[in-house]
Amino acid sequence: MAENIDDYLQQGIHGQKQTKPDERRKFLGTLRERIVIALKQPQVREDGIYPQVEEALKTNSQAHLYLNGNMSYSYLSKYIKSASKYKVEYTIVTNKEHNSEIGLVLAHDYAIDKPDIYVERKTVKAEPKKASGKKGGIFAKIFKRDR
Repeated sequence: MAENIDDYLQQGIHGQKQTKPDERRKFLGTLRERIVIALKQPQVREDGIYPQVEEALKTNSQAHLYLNGNMSYSYLSKYIKSASKYKVEYTIVTNKEHNSEIGLVLAHDYAIDKPDIYVERKTVKAEPKKASGKKGGIFAKIFKRDR
């Protein structure tokens, strides 16, 4: 009985004991086994949205989007807009003691054990470059040579 009281007091002081606290810190409060897709911070900072993330948001509307609150809101806002578009709930997770390398995680509240959660490369449709009639671009304008 004394052990139960001590556990209760410790829980009151330090909070609920969590399973796999290191894993939860890394994955913005969730567990690896629940994750649908994850991006590292540099990937979130890139221009535009990863199509793989948008597709995952579209097909997993019951999942929850976790965003790293240690990152600038300007990088997170595009993913927040996308989550809102597909009615996916999101949370900005800020851990003052630990800045995870992970920038974004889409996860369920149950285990799905997906083997590959990381997006390696953004799949972007390459747009053909427009050929301009001018040669030299901006440098030609700056460094005009008299002939």
